[in-house]
Amino acid sequence: MTLATVDIDPQALRACCGRFATGVTVVTTRTPEGDHGMTISAFMSVSLDPPLVCISVGTGARMLPKLRTSNRYAVNILAENMRAHALHFAGRPDAGLRYLFEDRHGLPVLRGAAAVLVTDVVQTIEAGDHVLVIGQVTHLEQCSTARPLLHHAGRFGGVSAHAA
Repeated sequence: MTLATVDIDPQALRACCGRFATGVTVVTTRTPEGDHGMTISAFMSVSLDPPLVCISVGTGARMLPKLRTSNRYAVNILAENMRAHALHFAGRPDAGLRYLFEDRHGLPVLRGAAAVLVTDVVQTIEAGDHVLVIGQVTHLEQCSTARPLLHHAGRFGGVSAHAA
């Protein structure tokens, strides 16, 4: 199926989609070369039975071949106090961040994350200039008191109040 070409400016699309508030995640994996991480906001739950989640990774991202090599990844949902982690894994290294990872079922996960989902890749789907990477959740954990880091219109924020 070929989609008709529509004249939509990529920057206008990015700005429009940026109006949608999202949580911030760092996807991590392990290859023979070491541990790797990348900040992403394109994460979603796909299915409860079987337990599936999906991330979207740019075809030019350095992380994509690492994910293909590993065939596993962890989604680290960042807590509100992890803004420096989000920037670090988005390509703005922070030398002050040390001892970032701990092991969960053979994958690196971020210490202090609000939640972690460890997955095995079950499917990849080419979608334009991105690849959707669907993972079956094999382990999960969460901190019930952690407040999430949010991203909206190019800025980080948090939840102002929890609903009763």
